[in-house]
Amino acid sequence: MKSYDAPDEFIPFVSDDVIQKERRIAKELKKTIWWKNKRASGICHYCRGKFEVADLTMDHLIPLNRGGTSIKANLVPCCKNCNNNKKYSLPQEFQPNHD
Repeated sequence: MKSYDAPDEFIPFVSDDVIQKERRIAKELKKTIWWKNKRASGICHYCRGKFEVADLTMDHLIPLNRGGTSIKANLVPCCKNCNNNKKYSLPQEFQPNHD
C-alpha cells in the first residue's frame, strides 16, 4: 500500500460531479449567519493565528477529494496560508508552517 507523504500525491476517489455539488453547497453556506459567526473571531483553526475576517477562508476538515462533505461539522475558518498548504491532507496529517 502506498504511503501518501505529500498532499500533492493524493489520488482522488470522488467524482468531479460530487466535488462540484459539495462546492456549491459550501458556497451557499458562506452566505449564512452561521458561517459569519463561525469566522467572526478571526482565528485560524489550524495555526491559531489572528486574522482579519476577510482574510479567512472556508476549509473542509476532511477534503472533498477524500470523501468529505460540505456539512457544518466539516467546515472551519482558516487563513489562506494554511488552506493552501493543507491541500488534500487530513487535519492529523497537516502541520501549520508560518515563516
